[in-house]
Amino acid sequence: MTENMNQFNDISPIPDSEVPATIARLISNNYFRRATEGFVAPLTWEELIGLMSKCETKEEFQHNVIYPVMKQLIHRTTSNLNAAGWENIPEGKGSLFISNHRDIILDVAFLNILLMDQKKATTEIAIGDNLLIYPWIEEVVRLNKSFIVKRGVSVRQMLDVSKHLSDYIHDTVNRRGESAWIAQREGRAKDSNDKTQASLLKMFTLHDSSDPVQSLIDLHIVPLSISYEIDPCDFLKAKEFQLKRDDPSYKKTKSDDIENIITSIWGFKGRVSFRFGNCIDEAIQSISPTLGRNEFLKEAASLIDREIYLNYTFFPFNWVAYDLMTGSNRFTSHYTQEDLANFKDYLQKQIEKINIPNRDDNFLRKKIIEMYGNTVKNYLKAKY
Repeated sequence: MTENMNQFNDISPIPDSEVPATIARLISNNYFRRATEGFVAPLTWEELIGLMSKCETKEEFQHNVIYPVMKQLIHRTTSNLNAAGWENIPEGKGSLFISNHRDIILDVAFLNILLMDQKKATTEIAIGDNLLIYPWIEEVVRLNKSFIVKRGVSVRQMLDVSKHLSDYIHDTVNRRGESAWIAQREGRAKDSNDKTQASLLKMFTLHDSSDPVQSLIDLHIVPLSISYEIDPCDFLKAKEFQLKRDDPSYKKTKSDDIENIITSIWGFKGRVSFRFGNCIDEAIQSISPTLGRNEFLKEAASLIDREIYLNYTFFPFNWVAYDLMTGSNRFTSHYTQEDLANFKDYLQKQIEKINIPNRDDNFLRKKIIEMYGNTVKNYLKAKY
């Protein structure tokens, strides 16, 4: 292990030298077996063990284990998975993908499958430590090239933790020439009103606070738009909106997170589209040098947002939802009356899955409509 990796071994993916030992621990862990045995079907547990035992590097684990399992999941839960904009990824250097965030696990899992299909190196993955509910989960994600974003720290520790993460991301992109992925905000935008947090970009600049402009340029940021035709967790997100409305102190539990993960994995997603926007290196350089740090970061965040908005892929439900949300007929040429009827039926079926006291159907319907319509709203704002 290199000196640099020693510096980051508390958050980095595991080194290849530790892959066999990590796999041996996972194979002997009954909790890991219980969680994965059904997920990897039609592979049997014995077949999975055989595949895992042959892996000596993270790349082998991804190609020989993750890839076939994910391909089976894609076949079962999507009608199509595609990507465009490959030409926007800088050649011969590392880059940082910043995307909107729809699905806790599958956003970047799908991205890595698409990268493998293009014969490109997979990306390292930012994952919050709040999702590492059990020790074996941390081992699995670090085996799958994830690095840890520490969130459960005190205010006093936050600056050091953020600087450490910033240094790691810069080390990944600049020194090692790898790509990394991170969501544009902490947690999913549950109403699909995607906004890049300026605080995220501030964290990136902590690597060299004296030159925030160069700190962002050095990461060669490529905004990425992720579009799902159907969000299997839309009813769970709507449920959370009402629970928070009725009780401002409401917080999700670990079991809620697990329910979201299971629903997202097995739920039908329809068509799924990834589109890489333009690398923002040149656009960052065009931001006025007279701006203060905070205003600069806001401008940089808006550049990322604009690329994400302009590269959404839209499906009939999005156009229908926008018209319902705005009370207009602006996009009736983009959908049929059957599409409209299907969306209204879909809304009711999703609402009926929600079992909470004082269920407010009108509120829940409004929130789910926003989830599908806000992407069109933001696209129009960026386009015109």
